[in-house]
Amino acid sequence: MKYQPNNYPSLTKSYKGIYPFKIGTTSFIYPDHYIPNVKMLGPYLDEIELLLFESKGTDALPSKSVITKLSRLAEDFDLTYNVHLPTDISISDQDPKHQIHAVDTMIRVMELVYPLCPSSLTLHLPYIDGSFEEYNIKIWQNRVHSNLEKILSVASTKDKIAIETLDYSFKLVDDIIVDLDLKICLDLGHLMVHGYDIKKIFNKYAHRTSIIHLHGVENDHDHTTLERLPKKLLEPVLWILKSFTGVVSLEIFSFENLNSSLKFLENHWKED
Repeated sequence: MKYQPNNYPSLTKSYKGIYPFKIGTTSFIYPDHYIPNVKMLGPYLDEIELLLFESKGTDALPSKSVITKLSRLAEDFDLTYNVHLPTDISISDQDPKHQIHAVDTMIRVMELVYPLCPSSLTLHLPYIDGSFEEYNIKIWQNRVHSNLEKILSVASTKDKIAIETLDYSFKLVDDIIVDLDLKICLDLGHLMVHGYDIKKIFNKYAHRTSIIHLHGVENDHDHTTLERLPKKLLEPVLWILKSFTGVVSLEIFSFENLNSSLKFLENHWKED
């Protein structure tokens, strides 16, 4: 089944089942809604990362009817989904009212996507407390832990929550993840652009990592084609991928970057 609205360019080959991990990409490859993106990408990839970045506004989140259609498309294309939870709100916000709203919204979104049986639910925990002094860190950790407990107490898909690596040292959430038995979204692009040793971090967190976000980095910028990945970083990326059997989402946002990234990965995978 193929679908090509508005003369969008299409991938020319299927990448389903060719790696030890599931290969996927985002629902923002084409300048269109969720359904057209899934119809275009479904025949070629194992999984789609549904980006639910925005939670505010009447049309920000997909409707229940869209969720039903996405579920049917998953069957048609032998496809699975993972979901990126909203980033315009944060359960780590300093304002208690904003925290309550964020917790309630995350729960609502998780219940909305429950029928899709997502492989993971990626959650950002931004550190917005300025100084990394021990006192500030502890306050941040306490409210993150408390709000995650509230979500886990009611969410049907609580076992799917994956905390994403951002710009700060992931040691800040080590105890929280272990205590609440959470999964991890290892964003290799974020780690590389901020200069972390990705092999060392993977070795530490591999047993909890359910999904990897992969994208190119160049001149302190990320979320670009893998073709922009410096040679010195290619070896550790391939080493990690060779050891991983979860989901790898090419977290990029255009057809050109997706197409070139898929070809780049395939070519270097064969050479390695």
